[in-house]
Amino acid sequence: MSIDVVHGAHLPADAPRAFGRAFWRGLRCRCPNCGEGKLFTSYLKVTPACSVCGEDYTPQRADDAPPYFTIFIVGHLVVPPLLYVENHYSPELWIHFLTWIPLTALLCVLFLQPIKGAVVGWQWAQRMHGFDPTSDEARETKKLEAARLERLG
Repeated sequence: MSIDVVHGAHLPADAPRAFGRAFWRGLRCRCPNCGEGKLFTSYLKVTPACSVCGEDYTPQRADDAPPYFTIFIVGHLVVPPLLYVENHYSPELWIHFLTWIPLTALLCVLFLQPIKGAVVGWQWAQRMHGFDPTSDEARETKKLEAARLERLG
């Protein structure tokens, strides 16, 4: 039986998970379960398991959601000022290129990891993609992982 850790208390695996807390912890790139362990081993590589509470992250399937949300958010942050500057000052095109392209790239790089963490936290809180230890998907994921480890070692 899997155990969830919330503020140091052990809860049964089927206990409700607080969406807001898991989302916020993921946004901070921390374990959505305990809030202490790091969620990433590198920029976008999710750790296989939390180093503090042992929560398994192999079921996470963030896929294309983080880049989509990043583009959506950055677009809404960059386009209004770009249009304002163009309408009020009409700078040369090269000034737009030197201003908005680096700003857009920087914001995308800064936002992508926290957004991916938030998506993983969301999946964990909603017991999506095998984060429910009693689901068929979780059992299948564990079988596939065991077979992969057997082939490697």
